Amino acid sequence: DDYIAKRYRWASSTGATPSEEMNGTGNLMDFLDEPFPDVSTYEDFHTIDWLREKSRDTDRHRKITTKSKESYWELIKSLLDAWSGWVVMLLIGMLTGTLAGVIDLAVDWMTDLKEGVCLSAFYYSHEQCCWTSNETTFDDRDKCPQWQKWAELMTGHSEGAGAYVLNYFLYVLWALLFSFLAVSLVRVFAPYACGSGIPEIKTILSGFIIRGYLGKWTLLIKTVTLVLAVSSGLSLGKEGPLVHVACCCGNLFCSLFSKYSKNEGKRREVSYYFPLKTLWRSFFAALVAAFTLRAINPFGNSRLVLFYVEYHTPWYMAELVPFILLGVFGGLWGTLFIRGNIAWCRRRKTTLLGKYPVLEVIVITGITAVLAFPNPYTRRSTSELISELFNDCGALESSQLCDYVNNPNMSRPVDDIPDRPAGPGVYSALWQLALALIFKIVITIFTFGMKIPSGLFIPSMAVGAIAGRIVGIAVEQMAYHHHDWIIFKNWCRPGADCVTPGLYAMVGAAACLGGVTRMTVSLVVIMFELTGGLEYIVPLMAAAVTSKWVADAFGKEGIYESHIQLNGYPYLDVRDEFTHRTLATDVMRPRRSEPPLAVLTQDSTTVEDVETLIKDTDYNGFPVVVSRESERLIGFVQRRELTVAIKTARQKQDGVVSSSVVYFTEDNPQVAEACDPQPLKLRRILNLSPFTVTDHTPMETVVDIFRKLGLRQCLVTRSGRLLGIITKKDVLRHMAQMMNQDPESIMFN
Repeated sequence: DDYIAKRYRWASSTGATPSEEMNGTGNLMDFLDEPFPDVSTYEDFHTIDWLREKSRDTDRHRKITTKSKESYWELIKSLLDAWSGWVVMLLIGMLTGTLAGVIDLAVDWMTDLKEGVCLSAFYYSHEQCCWTSNETTFDDRDKCPQWQKWAELMTGHSEGAGAYVLNYFLYVLWALLFSFLAVSLVRVFAPYACGSGIPEIKTILSGFIIRGYLGKWTLLIKTVTLVLAVSSGLSLGKEGPLVHVACCCGNLFCSLFSKYSKNEGKRREVSYYFPLKTLWRSFFAALVAAFTLRAINPFGNSRLVLFYVEYHTPWYMAELVPFILLGVFGGLWGTLFIRGNIAWCRRRKTTLLGKYPVLEVIVITGITAVLAFPNPYTRRSTSELISELFNDCGALESSQLCDYVNNPNMSRPVDDIPDRPAGPGVYSALWQLALALIFKIVITIFTFGMKIPSGLFIPSMAVGAIAGRIVGIAVEQMAYHHHDWIIFKNWCRPGADCVTPGLYAMVGAAACLGGVTRMTVSLVVIMFELTGGLEYIVPLMAAAVTSKWVADAFGKEGIYESHIQLNGYPYLDVRDEFTHRTLATDVMRPRRSEPPLAVLTQDSTTVEDVETLIKDTDYNGFPVVVSRESERLIGFVQRRELTVAIKTARQKQDGVVSSSVVYFTEDNPQVAEACDPQPLKLRRILNLSPFTVTDHTPMETVVDIFRKLGLRQCLVTRSGRLLGIITKKDVLRHMAQMMNQDPESIMFN
């Protein structure tokens, strides 16, 4: 009687009579008629189901569109939902631009803090301090009474061996302090804040879940430690980590809108496919960030580019030869760096070195600071070094690189200075640059990948800029002293301004950056953004393409793809070619030596059977078949949804016990007797259209399907009969095995 009363109360609450419910014609509770709590979330280190997320977003949009016709309030809600994407882009652009400007200003100040302090305002950098001084002269523009080096401030002496040693010691001490703070903050508060973040970002955008990698703590700690790491003088940059910072900003604001917070695929509309609306929204976010950065004006010159160049002479066709040679150098440097860095990182992962990240950072920082201080081109920040190398030698330049012998009889406009013989300052600078080149090449290999924020764009550009400037000066002097040679005769007259060494530095920077990252089109665009030199598109393109060809001859992977492979991230690169003649049956699970595939039946599995299957296995989902005898495929159900459904049913639906039968059918099950356990209908969590391939589908096609559709798994059938399953992990393992790599190195569930 109590059981009948309970069934009656439940049937009344659902609008069905007891007789209708008993005969199976009532509305038996089907979980997903009501939304599940946390059904849309995924476990950590799992991949998302792109097709399912896309389908869920389509259903959500269809529901909003239908409701918008019911009332004005629903119409307003639909408009707010449509505009939420633009609001997110606005917020991302504002916060990203602000953080970029603040980081630039803070890095300039803390970098100069290693050498001295501004007495008029301690928060001024060296350049800002002398800007505000009325006693600064043009000849000594870098000197002003308000800026004092530490030795002068402490002892009153700015010259001499004692002052040099004291400045040297404090420079190293500040560098060690900054790097120690950086690695300590990362280690204690946000371990995911280390590195550049780009390999992980590429993997996350491809559909992988790494909880906390784009969180608030990671954003805060990465922003602070990025300033400390760059200011320490280590051979690293901030541009790569800024990508991670920007993605953290995007994740932060996405969490404010259910449209994005409840759909992992919607957050990642930039990976496997790139809709036109996402392109426009990205453009809008970049526009807002540019306006914000322009308002902050971190470079102090009212320009948005980091290394603004303005050359007064065109380039000539004959110069394509040294430009291409710089491209060859960039490809060779990229190959050397990738192999050396990966070997060092692999050693770090497999030896005691990896257990002491703080000690490693301190040691590398100490070596860098001790070797960098004596050389003026390594002592300064890498950004300042690149800016000086890119610069054209005008009449107002005081750099040592511009110490040319002037001919007083040569009358030329100020902005059209002819080629001149190099003076002693230029030759001295060449030796210092050569030493700086060797130093940067070696130390960058050991710096990238440490447990602090570390970018690679600026160090790579510095290596190329140094090599390019050396080549540029060499070509310039050859043109001056041998202008009658055939290669110079047609385009370089005596007294003409025909070679610009700064252009060679810019081309060399692009070549080395391309050799490391294997970028081509995007690399040229980045160089435009950094320099504003649109008229030098052909030299940049020639160097970028050459560096990629040379580097690809030794290996197809760039530095970020190499680190993805090193860390075992489940990433299918669109550039990877699969040419092996294998079939889906060669890759699918289970293999002949393995137990049969774990499946569910559509109407003969109990709650206890399901719970036991979930407990005894760690699979992400289970195929549903008509019966174990026929093995005709019905659909696929996700493990998490199954777990939540049973848990919710036990809490909300009376009579559900371990012996209750689970139904995945559309029709309501009939209850023969009142004493039978209450059945559980889970038809709505069943995916009736899982992606399937036949057992004779070529793996080349399967890999292409996984890559372009972002599949989590696909089922293998023959004439509708289930044979096995292929997951993304199986595809990656098979590809690794075909390339003679360790198939067990992939970190994927």
